[in-house]
Amino acid sequence: MASRPTFTTILLVRHGATATTGTVLPGRAPGLHLSERGRAQADAGALRLVDITKKPVALYVSPLERTRETAAPIAKALHLRAVADRGLLECDFGTWTGRKLSLLYKKSEWRAVQHAPSTFRFPEGESFSEMQQRIWTTLEKLAVRHRNRTIVVVSHADPIKAAVTYALGVPLDLFQRTVISTCSVSAIAFTNATPIVLSVNNTGTLADLMPS
Repeated sequence: MASRPTFTTILLVRHGATATTGTVLPGRAPGLHLSERGRAQADAGALRLVDITKKPVALYVSPLERTRETAAPIAKALHLRAVADRGLLECDFGTWTGRKLSLLYKKSEWRAVQHAPSTFRFPEGESFSEMQQRIWTTLEKLAVRHRNRTIVVVSHADPIKAAVTYALGVPLDLFQRTVISTCSVSAIAFTNATPIVLSVNNTGTLADLMPS
């Protein structure tokens, strides 16, 4: 007998802007909060999530301050409790944590970061491959927990890019070609066949997230 079809939708939300977005590689360093712009993005993003036809039943968040602050208005708007999950953390950038991007661009290793990330491990930190496996395993676990429902996950740009890339079957070495903007929503449906990417880097309406 064929198994019953499943369709579990995970809405991946990147945190809002901080004072260092686009200029520093913050990683997992504590104490980084949303900027005024980021707080406004988070408030607006929460209102967009209310428009979804199939209402989210759970909210999970990376433990860092900027993701928790982004999740707060979502929790309020959807009447959900934000649950922290370390599987949703930003990549561990090791000794590159907190470094200015303008200096990292000049390093010889930067070409590998951009064009061959599957070969690169951050000094004393995580590899892109490990990050991708971590985020995907976490999302699969949450999809099983909330079978045939919709949930919201608040995380970071690189883990979300890695998850979308994996769902599309695109090699990890091409994952830098995807843009994940602050407070954008990317949606992946987990089925008992293959994952379906419903939306990537969405900053508009979320009312109709269904496959064509």
